Parts: sequence; structure tokens; C-alpha cells
Amino acid sequence: MPPAPQQPYPQTNTAPPVPSAYPEPAWNPEAGAAPTAEDFARRRQVRPADPVATTGLRAVVNKTGLVKLPPGRHELERKRDIEMVRRNFGGLRQVTVVNPKGGAGKTVAILLLAMTFGQNRGGYVLAWDNNETQGTLGMRAQQDFHSRTVRDLLRDLGQFHGAQGRVGDLSQYVRSQGEGMFDVLASDESATGGEMLTAAAFGEIREVVSRFYKLIFVDTGNNVRAQNWQAAMDATDQLVVTMSARNDSAETAARMLDHLEQSGRHRLVRQAVTVVSMPPSRKEIDLPAIQEHFAARTRAVLLAPYERLIDTGEPLRYAHLSTATRDAWLKIAASVAEGL
Repeated sequence: MPPAPQQPYPQTNTAPPVPSAYPEPAWNPEAGAAPTAEDFARRRQVRPADPVATTGLRAVVNKTGLVKLPPGRHELERKRDIEMVRRNFGGLRQVTVVNPKGGAGKTVAILLLAMTFGQNRGGYVLAWDNNETQGTLGMRAQQDFHSRTVRDLLRDLGQFHGAQGRVGDLSQYVRSQGEGMFDVLASDESATGGEMLTAAAFGEIREVVSRFYKLIFVDTGNNVRAQNWQAAMDATDQLVVTMSARNDSAETAARMLDHLEQSGRHRLVRQAVTVVSMPPSRKEIDLPAIQEHFAARTRAVLLAPYERLIDTGEPLRYAHLSTATRDAWLKIAASVAEGL
């Protein structure tokens, strides 16, 4: 017997019914008020899943699928440090690194702090060498397609007056650090060129760069009486005092803190973070005395481990640093962020 003919759909302007991929809404108009956006958003308040270890031996065990171990103390501390570095500071912030003694680790601290914040925040970070004459930040940083310095920017500030100037224009003067996720504004790299920067020059440059960056790290020179040094102090939100683990480096830093307190900057000193760079060997260093003195004067004292790559004087790359160095500077960066 031939199959029965199929009944055609009625000739209407509507398409045949299509099965829905979504279930029928559970809301019944007779049951009460319709759900609101607040009801929808409230689902985010549900308690998150317990954290699971993602690093170390615990993570290896977790991959077996037999158990789910929580993060260990080190991993938890690292996550807290990263969260602190990533938090919103509510506007532009300036971190200034100081010690009038040469070789106290200021430039290295600027680079490693900028690298750490850049890596964890994703950019909008500037490392600025505010040395009154010749600085070394540009030498220790990665090179870019140009070799312009703060002197060139100062000369061409007219193109940034008012609403003029875009971030693309500024890229002619700052040096991108690629994987470091930050930029460098180098100081004059000539030992004889140009006059010393004034306080007004510092202010004009800061006004321009503050349009394009959320976090500025300022490297300073060795003359606390220089106008641009004093101007940097006046604009500082967080002070970082660096020194090598030597009595002369520590004493110079201590006398500088005296100067800052005598000039009315007590809060800046009390909230400062002290970073002590360790030598290859701890022999013949009076570390406890250094720690005790600066712990009594500043908010935190942290140690930066010896790193052979830093000692070479070559340009620094974040990926080439040891794990111990990266972890230590993350801890230092978190302490700095706490004060911002």
C-alpha cells in the first residue's frame, strides 16, 4: 500500500515551528514578580570553589586525579602578592627610588620594579631616569629603534601642549621594553652635554608622561640639593630606599633620611620601603645592624638576593632572571603597592 501523503503546512506568513534550544522559562506570571537584574547578578556571590594547587609538588600530585591538594603557603603568598600588585590604585602614582651613593642599586631597583609591575599589570608603566646629569637607566634597559632621551623630550615639549600629543608621538622618546611590558625614559647619556634639569623641567615632563602612564618609577641622581631631585620628592607617593649590604651605603641612606625629615617629609620616610641588595657572600657585613636601623625608620625592610646577571652590568631581561630573584622582587613590589 503506498504511504499516506504528508499534510502540507497551512498557507500562512509564519514559518513552521522550530524546536527551541532553550528550556521554557520557569517564571509563571501567576507565581509572583519577575526576576530582576539583581537576582541574575546574585549568582556571582555563590561561594567559589576551593583553590587547588597549580605549582610545586602539590600540583604534580593533583595531575594524577586521585586527590585535589590545596595550594601551599608559598603559592598562597605569591597569589596574594600578585593581587596586591594588580590592584587599582585609583589614579596616577609615582614611586621614587633614592640613595645619594653611587652603586646603591637604584637603577637595578627601578628596572626590576617596573618589570614586575609591567609583567603583572600589563603595561602603562614608565621607568624614568631623573638623574641630574648622566644616568645609566638607558644603558641597563633594552635598546629600542631610537636613542632619544629626556633632553629630546624637553626640547620638543611644545608638541604636547594643551590637548596635543598622542601616545604614538611619545613613543619617539621612550624606549619600549618588549616582554618587560614597560617603557623607559632615559636621561642624558652624555657626560658633558646640557645643563642640569630644573624643578620646572621635571614638572613639565611629568605633566606630559602622566597622560599616558598610570604608574611612574623615578630613578634619582646623587645630589639631594639638585632641583629635579627635590621636585621628584615633592611628587612622590611611595619612597623606596636602596642600598647594598655595606656600612657606607647604609650610612649614606640614613643621612639622606635625616635630610628628608629635616625638610618636613616625615610621612614619606615613615612609609618608605627599604631594599638591601645582598653581595655574593655574607661574610664581613653587618646585616642585623642595617636591618634594625631601617626597620625603626621605614615601613618595611626587604632583602634582594644576589643575582650574577645583575652584577654583569649588562641590559636586564626578566626571563633571564633566576626564580629566587623574581620571587624576591615580587615580594618587594607587593610591599611598594601596599603603600600606593
